[in-house]
Amino acid sequence: MSLVNKIDFTVIFTVKGANPNGDPLNGNRPRQDLEGFGEVSDVAIKRKLRNRLQDLGQAIFVQSNDRTNDGFKSLRERAEGNSELKAIKKDSEEYARIASQAWFDVRAFGQVFAFKSGLSVGVRGPVSIQMAKTLEPIAINSIQITKSVNSEPGDKKGSDTMGMKHVVDFGVYKFSGSINTQLAEKTGFTYEDARLIKQALETLFENDASSARPEGTMEVRAVYWWEHDSQLGQFSSAQVHRALKVIPTTDEDQPYTVEKGEILSQLKESVYEV
Repeated sequence: MSLVNKIDFTVIFTVKGANPNGDPLNGNRPRQDLEGFGEVSDVAIKRKLRNRLQDLGQAIFVQSNDRTNDGFKSLRERAEGNSELKAIKKDSEEYARIASQAWFDVRAFGQVFAFKSGLSVGVRGPVSIQMAKTLEPIAINSIQITKSVNSEPGDKKGSDTMGMKHVVDFGVYKFSGSINTQLAEKTGFTYEDARLIKQALETLFENDASSARPEGTMEVRAVYWWEHDSQLGQFSSAQVHRALKVIPTTDEDQPYTVEKGEILSQLKESVYEV
């Protein structure tokens, strides 16, 4: 079923003793803005969404190297592995249509197909996601990491400093996003696709554990999902996102409260809460 009504959403999640998104230009410390508020990039969030959608059985074009499930080792190989795309020489609109049909993340987030051979095609996706930010400045705990085994034969065994590990002690993060119906029509993004995006947001950190993010250290606390009554919507996305005020508390079990503006009562609301 085609997506005919605009959708807005907001996600709240907590981080406790984990590094949600390291900054490679700053020693892989958790990202912060100049005022000390924690950040997670929109690119990192989309990576997690792609992984969850892949877990849900969807075909994904931009796959992580350690999660590839189709045997292709590059984006060009994956694109050329589609016989319909490989046959297209000049029709960029047809190329975009086939690519959107073939891969969920292309019709959701868009993609630039620019390889040394073939067409250069850009697809604009209907799902846009903002950077996540904490409600308050975060405290970062830095820990030295050591090893007690030999890396090479003949090495003298001992505890050698290997580097630093940085974690956020505790933080409440929030990000928002929207689904544009006009772009959804162009890529073939449907209501069923939107339902899968919502499901992926609710389970964003499942199957996502690592040494930087141990199991249980990152948790989605709430997903607020609003459907408008028209293509353009009754209100702008900025108005909708601003109408949900998330207020921090000092209780880690209930680390925030919410206040809803009047305009939200005029939208069809679905709420997932932990």
